[in-house]
Amino acid sequence: MSKATVIPFGPQHPVLPEPLHLDLVVEDETVLEVIPQIGFIHRGLEKLVETRDYNSFIYVAERICGICSFGHSLGYAETVEKLMGIEVPERADYIRVILHELSRIHSHLLWLGLAADAFGYEALFMHTWRLRERILDIFELTTGGRVILSAVCVGGVNRDFDAQVLSTIKEKMDSIRSEYKQICNAFLKDSSVKNRLVGVGTLTREEAIKYDCVGPFARASNVAIDCRMQASGAYSRLSDFQPIVEKDGDCYARLKVRLLEVLQSMDIIEELIATMPAGDIAVKVKGAPVEGAQASNALEQPRGECYYYALGNGTKNLERMRMRTPTTANLAGMTMAMKGCDLADVNMIVLSIDPCISCTER
Repeated sequence: MSKATVIPFGPQHPVLPEPLHLDLVVEDETVLEVIPQIGFIHRGLEKLVETRDYNSFIYVAERICGICSFGHSLGYAETVEKLMGIEVPERADYIRVILHELSRIHSHLLWLGLAADAFGYEALFMHTWRLRERILDIFELTTGGRVILSAVCVGGVNRDFDAQVLSTIKEKMDSIRSEYKQICNAFLKDSSVKNRLVGVGTLTREEAIKYDCVGPFARASNVAIDCRMQASGAYSRLSDFQPIVEKDGDCYARLKVRLLEVLQSMDIIEELIATMPAGDIAVKVKGAPVEGAQASNALEQPRGECYYYALGNGTKNLERMRMRTPTTANLAGMTMAMKGCDLADVNMIVLSIDPCISCTER
């Protein structure tokens, strides 16, 4: 008769880009239960909002995570703008969304490379990250940074994009698109990729809703949830936006959602470049949030919905700033997707939520 055993997975493991520890309760090679543990890299960044004024804290917020850095600075800035009743110029909204969608492409390409590396497809890993470098080149051209961009300020953005820069971004998008479609074919049609991902870590639509999953993890289980559907800012100017949804809910469906979202982000960027309005890129912001004023904001990060909350106290240092990140929401669904899986598939299921432990441990 078989006996259940507890096997530790992480926090140091070749497939994990950041430290996450899982206690796997297994019987033979089958996972019966998963108990996650976090807290290995907690840095207390949210506490710093009490000692940094609301403008300076942007630079702390974007260091919560290197991959989601621009999204965190944008989500924080939008929350403070709601708190103070600030209306951002339309051109600044366009620039913000262009950079945010470039960040989504950069994040998905990074994940695709890690996924390819995890199931042993080294050539595909290198080609994917080669394309990612071109996105980082665009960041360097437009902001001077490649990972930490520092492009957002409360009231708008710090840098404008002239016609030459916008033309260069469009040309780079066109060149990346043709090569990226070849990579998509490799991911979607290669039999070794399908053997590793199809039917692995299945999460039903009902389970995804029950455990409040977000982002590509939820959309791969046929849950059409995407903060961009709220059509705020420049997203409201798009001719048509529909979230990418798959029905199978397995690792292969999550792969496909992210693959197609890269192409969707390219379309969004090109449409916004074509309709970029003239005008200012920021408004002057004076004063401080009123004592007791509260505001919240939801932003669709590459990994899913990120929720921001701010509380003012009458000074330039906020009383409170809280974030609920996508990985925090998806951990419960991840443990459910692992139940009944083979031990050898645990690494791919963990990767399939695109975990960001830096975001989780703020």
